[in-house]
Amino acid sequence: MSMSELRRSTAIAAALCLVLITGPVEAASILHHDLEVRLEPATHTLAVRDRITFPAATPRELVVLLHPGLAPRVEESTATLAALESGDDAAVATRYRLSLAPGVDTVTLSYRGVIDHPLEQVGEEYARGQTETRGTISPGGVYLAGAARWYPQFEAGGLFSATLSVDLPEGWDAVSQGVRAGHEITDGRRRVRWESREPQDDLCLVADRYTEYGARAGGVEAMVFLRAPDDALARQYLEATTGYLALYASLIGPYPYGKWAAVENFWETGYGLPSFTLLGPKVIRFPFILHSSYPHEILHSWWGNGVFADTAGGNWSEGLTAYLADHLVKEQRGEGAEYRQTTLQKYADYVLSGRDLPLSDFRSRHGSVTEAVGYGKSLMLFHLLRLELGDAAFVGGLREFWGRMRFATASFADLRRAFEQASGRELGWFFDQWVTRTGAPQLRLRGARAAGPDGRDLALTLEQTQAGDPYRLRVPVAVTVEGGAEAVVAVLEMTGRTLETTIPGLPGRPLRVDVDPGFDLFRRLDRNEIPPALSQAFGADKALVLLPAAAPPALAAAYRDLAGAIGRSGPGDVEIREDREFTDLPPDRAIFLLGWENRFLPALRGAI
Repeated sequence: MSMSELRRSTAIAAALCLVLITGPVEAASILHHDLEVRLEPATHTLAVRDRITFPAATPRELVVLLHPGLAPRVEESTATLAALESGDDAAVATRYRLSLAPGVDTVTLSYRGVIDHPLEQVGEEYARGQTETRGTISPGGVYLAGAARWYPQFEAGGLFSATLSVDLPEGWDAVSQGVRAGHEITDGRRRVRWESREPQDDLCLVADRYTEYGARAGGVEAMVFLRAPDDALARQYLEATTGYLALYASLIGPYPYGKWAAVENFWETGYGLPSFTLLGPKVIRFPFILHSSYPHEILHSWWGNGVFADTAGGNWSEGLTAYLADHLVKEQRGEGAEYRQTTLQKYADYVLSGRDLPLSDFRSRHGSVTEAVGYGKSLMLFHLLRLELGDAAFVGGLREFWGRMRFATASFADLRRAFEQASGRELGWFFDQWVTRTGAPQLRLRGARAAGPDGRDLALTLEQTQAGDPYRLRVPVAVTVEGGAEAVVAVLEMTGRTLETTIPGLPGRPLRVDVDPGFDLFRRLDRNEIPPALSQAFGADKALVLLPAAAPPALAAAYRDLAGAIGRSGPGDVEIREDREFTDLPPDRAIFLLGWENRFLPALRGAI
C-alpha cells in the first residue's frame, strides 16, 4: 500500500466527526400495512389479509395495483373497490379504484391466488447477465418483491411501514425486512412475524427450508439463514457482519435497522434488500464474496435502503455504495489504482460512441454499458469529489447527507447540498460536469522538457482531446528525477483545452513524466494503458464469430450454441460464419475463433 493510499483509507475509515442524525419520518405521516399472509408452496398460492392505515389528508379515491387473479375484496362497508379498465401493464398488475368514506383512515383488503412466474434470463449473458423472476411461490422456494404486486401498492407511490405475519408449513421459515417479533410452531404450522417500522419503498418476503444462525453485533441482531447446515460458513458471515456494520456505522452513522441477515436463495442472486441480502447457493460460498459483494450489500442498508434514490434524476446509490465498499476494500489492501484502472477499462471497452448516457439518466443496471456508467463512472465521481474536498470534508458530507436524508428520497442535488454544507464550497460546476454530461475527458501529453538555468524545472503541455467543451480537472503528474528514489507528484489545475505550465525546483533533472499514474481521474484511457481483455471484444461495435467447418457434428452444434451466446453478450453487430467462407481475417471488427479445428487457429498462435 502506498503512503498516499494508506493515509486516504485510514482517514476515511477512522475520521469520527460529530454525526448529525435526524429521526426517521414520523409513522403517522406515512401509510402502514398490517399484513397476514398464508403461504402454500405446494400449490403456488398465497392468502392475504391487509389492514391498511392511511395518513391524514389521504385522498378519498386511490388507485390500487395488485397481481392479476387475486380477486381482492374490502371487508368494511365504509369503502368500496372496483376494477378499472386494463392498461398496457395488465399482465403485470390489475388496477382497482379504492373509494373511502369521509373520515375513514383504515381499510382491510382480503385476497388469495397463485403467483408463479418462472425464472428468466435478463440482460447480457456475458458481464452481468442474470436470471430473475417477478415473483414465485413454489416447492423450491418463495420470492416475493414489489414487482410481483403481492401486496397492495398505490399508483400515487409514497413510503410506507409494515408489519408482516406469515403462516407457512412446518419445516419452512420466512424472512423479511425489519426485526422479528414472533417465531413459533403451532398446530403443525410455522408462524413468523416481522416488523418494519422504518419507512420503506418496497416490501420483500422470502421463504425456504432454512437452518438459522445468530449473534449480536452491538445493538444489532446478526442472522444467517442457510438451506443446509454449515456451521463454518455461518460463522464466517456472522464475523464479517459484525466487522462491516461497525466500519460503516463509524464512517456514516448508526446502522438504521435492528437486524442484518445473510439469506441463501434458491437461485443465483446477489440482492441487497432492507436489512438483509439474498445470495445464491454458489455465490454465498465463493470465498471472495465476504470481502467484495457482501460489504456492498450491507452498505446498501445506508445507501438505497436507508436513503432512497430519486431515480428520476439518476440513481446515485450504486456508485456511492461501490465506492465505499468494493473500492474501499481494495484501497485498504493497496490495490486501489488497479481497481480504478479496471473500472476505466470497462468504460473504454463498453461505452463506445452512441452508447453513452449521463449519470442523470442511469436508473439501474441491465448490461455492460449501464454498469460501466451507473457503477463505474459514478464511483469515480465520488473518488474525484473526495480528492477535490479532502477526506475530512468528504466524510462530513456523507454524514450530513445521511443525517439530513435518512429514510427519505434523495437526488444528486441533495448530495450536492450536503457536500457544499460540509465543505463550505460551491459545487454546482462539479455535479453539472460529471452528472449531466455524457462522455469523458481524454488527455494527451503534447510535450515535456527540462527547463530552467539548472535543468531542474519541467515545462510541459497537456491537452484535452475529446470532442465538446473542456473539463475542469485536477490532473496528477508524477515526475521521475535523476537520483531520486521516488517520483515527485504535482497536481495541475486544468480549466481549458490546453495547459502550458512549468513545475519548478525539482530535486533533480526530470527524466520521465507520468500523467495520472494512479488512475485518479475519470477519463477515457489511451489504448496503451489498457491490457488485453475479453471486454474489448465484447464491447466492440462489430464482431465476427468463426465456426470450424471441420468440427464433428456434436462439437459443431456446441460451437453454434456458444456463438449464439456470444451474439447476445455485448457486441453491437455480431455475424456468425464458418471459417471456410474466408481466406483472410477481416481487420475491421473483433473476431472470435471457436474450436481447435478452426483453420485460422495457426494465424492466431503466430500473433501471440
